[in-house]
Amino acid sequence: MRDTVYFLVFDGFADWQAALALCEIRRPGEWRVQAVGFSMAPVVSMGGLTVQPDLQLAQIDFATAAFLIVPGGHLWLRGEGEPAVAAIRQLHATGTPVAGIDSGVLALARAGLLDDCRHTGNWRGQIDSQVPGYIGTAHYEPGELAVSDGGTITASHLGSVEFAREVIHTLNLYGPSDREHWFRLYKHAIPPPFLVGESATLATA
Repeated sequence: MRDTVYFLVFDGFADWQAALALCEIRRPGEWRVQAVGFSMAPVVSMGGLTVQPDLQLAQIDFATAAFLIVPGGHLWLRGEGEPAVAAIRQLHATGTPVAGIDSGVLALARAGLLDDCRHTGNWRGQIDSQVPGYIGTAHYEPGELAVSDGGTITASHLGSVEFAREVIHTLNLYGPSDREHWFRLYKHAIPPPFLVGESATLATA
């Protein structure tokens, strides 16, 4: 049963970028979230949080993997992290959706996942300059903060809400109308109708 969502952690990972997505994944209680590292050594996030990996890359269970989330970090800008790139490639090949945000998109590009599917990133030209051999320029969508296609999700560093929305949709969390209400609430601070009704009741009580 594919019930495990893996979240890649490493020194300097951008801890806030997938926070909304992770919270919504855990909310229904149907998914197990595990932090996967390059080793079992604790890592320190960009925001200064110390995180102990639950497992290392070599211990990923491909039979139960439902999703992999790759956050941004200077690691990818330095061209490092090849063991993770190999795992990304293997997970995707076995049918596991993979999501990258910010410079985490570079890891997906290095795995060859963005050559034939629609995707986005921080800005046009970043992937070309950072990933030799990348041939997906024609599929790059500069006007989108997050794009889902071909079992991959990519997002700009400015698109954490859009990123979470695509993750929620891919994992089929909530119904279509609830997903739309969720997005309007977190993106535009527009509460769903049932919250508006509750607020009005409290105000008149």
